[in-house]
Amino acid sequence: MAKVLIIAGDFVEDYELMVPFQALQAMGHEVIAVCPGKKPGETIKTAIHDFEGDQTYTEKPGHLFALNGDFAAVKTAEFDALLIPGGRAPEYLRLNAEVIELVRHFDASKKPIAAICHGAQLLAAADVIRNKRVSAYPACAPEVRLAGGEYCDISVTDAITDGKLVTAPAWPAHPAWLKQFNALLN
Repeated sequence: MAKVLIIAGDFVEDYELMVPFQALQAMGHEVIAVCPGKKPGETIKTAIHDFEGDQTYTEKPGHLFALNGDFAAVKTAEFDALLIPGGRAPEYLRLNAEVIELVRHFDASKKPIAAICHGAQLLAAADVIRNKRVSAYPACAPEVRLAGGEYCDISVTDAITDGKLVTAPAWPAHPAWLKQFNALLN
């Protein structure tokens, strides 16, 4: 089975972190969740984003998620794949040069990368989506296009695979997104 790295931070989308973290483990994969500046056992705050008929999503407090890995100790060669959840974390994680290099390593090594929702912000900042078909939360469409990607406006329950990249618009796509990602892991 695969060893999957999840990069997250405070106010990551709760479902987009917890569901893949648990589901991939249930499938037999080893999953390590890290955050820059935090150690194993430390927590990050999550946020729950919901679609309730407003012009954009609503945000509610999630829970504290305990990390099980140390970002500073990550050796990318030891991992088979990368998963990037959405929420607000990608907007500031993309400012961290080490995070950008980590994303670039997985892309250059042709290892599977799964990103959902605002996770596309990290992909765009790392310049790894040029000429790729990418789905994301619709508010990220301009960033995808500016980074040379083809933004795919798909159903909120669908996902898209382009080579080793699997992307989806938001957590309602978990069944399709995780199924496509798991196919690349096996």
